[in-house]
Amino acid sequence: MRVGAGPAQNTRNATAAELTAEARFLQDLRRIGVLGGLAVVLILGYMTIRVWDEGWKVDSRPADAIVIMGAAQYDGRPSPLFMARLDHALALFEAGRAPRLIVTGGKAAGDRTTEAAAAREYLVRHGVDDAVILAEDQSRTTETSIWAVAGLMRELRLSSALIVSDRPHMLRVLRMAGDAGIDGRGSPTPSSPLERDMLVRIDALAHEVGGLAAYFVLGAGN
Repeated sequence: MRVGAGPAQNTRNATAAELTAEARFLQDLRRIGVLGGLAVVLILGYMTIRVWDEGWKVDSRPADAIVIMGAAQYDGRPSPLFMARLDHALALFEAGRAPRLIVTGGKAAGDRTTEAAAAREYLVRHGVDDAVILAEDQSRTTETSIWAVAGLMRELRLSSALIVSDRPHMLRVLRMAGDAGIDGRGSPTPSSPLERDMLVRIDALAHEVGGLAAYFVLGAGN
């Protein structure tokens, strides 16, 4: 055996072992990344199915109030999406499903009126007695609106509510209502403009999945 061959061989073996350990570490990281990505895809897929499924459920039980989730308004005129929600709530009210209506929504920067005020005016114009309409007119997000409605309902000793919104919105708003102490019953709007445009509906579905994920992870929603 040549003098010095032993230490050199040991050095090469040590280097090879280090490279092998590094390769195994990187391989493990890749596996973890793949598994993590697969888990995210499965979770988002499950949430998408839940959002879609909840949007087709209609709770026929009567309630203490009908809560109409706010949407865009243009100088006091409800947008087509908002008008569809109001028309659906009006039909529920006229069918005797609840004795009160709760309109919601504040105003964006530059607006002269609130979503709640536009909704109240629309309902009164369509024959509803102003005395049976309650309003939450400060919020700009679903979450803050639901918590404000919950406070209003507690003051009046109301516990259950038919919640009117669009199909993709129902799962998130009902989850928030439950967390706020409201016995929420879903009544999705069948005539929403979302029903006529599949691409718009898919976009709304993706928005709601993201909103749910943010609510579950961060405890905040829009």
